[in-house]
Amino acid sequence: MIQDIGERCFDITYRAVEPEPGDYALAYQGSGTLLAEKDGRLVLPRVRDWTGGSAAGSQTVESLCLRYLFSVGDARFFLVDDAAIDTGAVECPAGFVFASIQTMRFYEPRWLAYAATAGMQLWRWYRNNRYCGRCGAELGHVATSRELVCPSCGNVVYPRINPCIIVGICWGDRLLLTKFAQGRIKHYALVSGFCEVGETLGQTIEREVMEEVSLRVSNLRFYKSQPWPFSDSLLMGFFADVDGDPTAAHPDHVELSVARWVRREDLPTSHEDTSSLTNEMIEVFARGEEPRGDAR
Repeated sequence: MIQDIGERCFDITYRAVEPEPGDYALAYQGSGTLLAEKDGRLVLPRVRDWTGGSAAGSQTVESLCLRYLFSVGDARFFLVDDAAIDTGAVECPAGFVFASIQTMRFYEPRWLAYAATAGMQLWRWYRNNRYCGRCGAELGHVATSRELVCPSCGNVVYPRINPCIIVGICWGDRLLLTKFAQGRIKHYALVSGFCEVGETLGQTIEREVMEEVSLRVSNLRFYKSQPWPFSDSLLMGFFADVDGDPTAAHPDHVELSVARWVRREDLPTSHEDTSSLTNEMIEVFARGEEPRGDAR
């Protein structure tokens, strides 16, 4: 999955450190991240690319208004203030272009691609929280930690994470596959949805399954979780057994256009995209390796 980056450790701990020339300095615009490609591999800009190789020629580190993001192994990552780019105060380094963040699902090395996606989640949070939602004053940064604080009313704002469930619904050797009714995603998926206020994860699963495919489920068993920066989410994958008549499954035709039972041997498993929890869960079921629980 996208967060599987081998022996390197992703460390989100905030550190009040000064950037060095070899540190990464990430920049984002719209749904794109600033990158280059060399021999088919991902290259992200470093501080020295901004200060020594830009069209401007001699930008200073101070002009980038860098903010510490996280580390991956020994590599440290900072965020370039997008206001500096938007106003033309700094120019992007030569040879780098903004490309869709979705391409990170396929790039190597995986640890660098994951850093780019995690960085975009924090960039989006900073960009969407410039002003206090309570009083409208400009939010301020804390020198030693990540949260934003309103100097006027004291409101504290933390990075947003949306909890979301994914559930593989099982009927013997069949798995229920779905397709979204709208949007750009056309391949098969599993029932999924966001947790609502006051719900447990189990209650979210029961509600989403009933809303989307008109089924009841039992014997819930946890599989894995996955951070998913593309939607600011934390995904939690479960398998469950259909409880009742499995032939009653039908899509709601609002969120889903298709809901069909597929035998284990007929499941689509040749995914070019190995980044998602959904695809891994489908492949795990196809191999007969899903958690079964006491009820099966």
